[in-house]
Amino acid sequence: MNDLLLRAARGEHTERPPVWLMRQAGRHLPEYRELRAEYSFREAITTPDVAAEITRQPWERYRPDGLVIFSDILCALEPLGVDYRIESGVGPVIDEPVEAPADVPSSYADVPETLSYVGELLALLDDQVGDEVPLIGFAGGPFTLASYLVAGGSTRGHRPIRRFRQEHPDAFEALLSVLADVVRDHLRYQIEAGADVVQLFDTYAGVLPPADYERFLVPLHREILAGLDAPSIVFVRGMGGRLDQLVATGADVVGLDWTVDMAAAREGLGDVAVQGNLDPSTLYADSAVVRERTREVIEAAGPAGHVLNLGHGVPKDAPIDGVAAFVEAAKSIER
Repeated sequence: MNDLLLRAARGEHTERPPVWLMRQAGRHLPEYRELRAEYSFREAITTPDVAAEITRQPWERYRPDGLVIFSDILCALEPLGVDYRIESGVGPVIDEPVEAPADVPSSYADVPETLSYVGELLALLDDQVGDEVPLIGFAGGPFTLASYLVAGGSTRGHRPIRRFRQEHPDAFEALLSVLADVVRDHLRYQIEAGADVVQLFDTYAGVLPPADYERFLVPLHREILAGLDAPSIVFVRGMGGRLDQLVATGADVVGLDWTVDMAAAREGLGDVAVQGNLDPSTLYADSAVVRERTREVIEAAGPAGHVLNLGHGVPKDAPIDGVAAFVEAAKSIER
């Protein structure tokens, strides 16, 4: 199996940087849109053979060095008895959000049983491509999940969860705690089912003030990631001035969004492995520009402990030529 990703996650020098594509990596592909026309989003992620086919589409196009499963962070809400749907043009919708302390769930169902379709997906992929490429599992972080759960969907500035934190501080902590427990079990289940690497997406947690992030999330992130039998990556957007808080989570790899200067981050973090961080909008540029900008990121990151990725997810309308140029730039490096 191609082990570039695993070696880079351990901080090792690699002959070229491993490259993969974050977050529903194939949604910009015409073959994805064609298949999705037959299924709702929930149907697609909960039907293992369909999810496996969607997962493989970027592999068949680009041959990245890691293959992220086709799933969604909100599936971690299912063991809590929370129902959700994805509406086109709207995003996630939760009809019964957490509005008061009494709404905070205190227990959850067995994760492997409730999310068995995720395990079945990983087993299928392990049979199909597991000998060729590492499989990447993931889960949403507790604050990001709480933001959706309190607001009932997507919000600007995440004001509902920030208000909930102020009005109901004990309930806020209880909500984060139970979500962290589910996420921990979810990541462990994915590893048991065949994931070689896992990423914790607490994308929205960067809206918290540094002191709140230190108090509420660093301990929970450490708890989630401790003792995993696979390399772990943590990703939080908007943490450029406090990367030390991401290091404190204990993750093997710190994900950097595109607002972070790669060279400065490497100098500040020392030997800590990093992931990132090309601006996703660069993919719309001419292919020569994409390759140039990608090589600049690679050069700034250096030869040890760097996993090449975008600074966030692949845009759903990203041009195939741009994505291909990004992947090819990594593969053109010879050290």
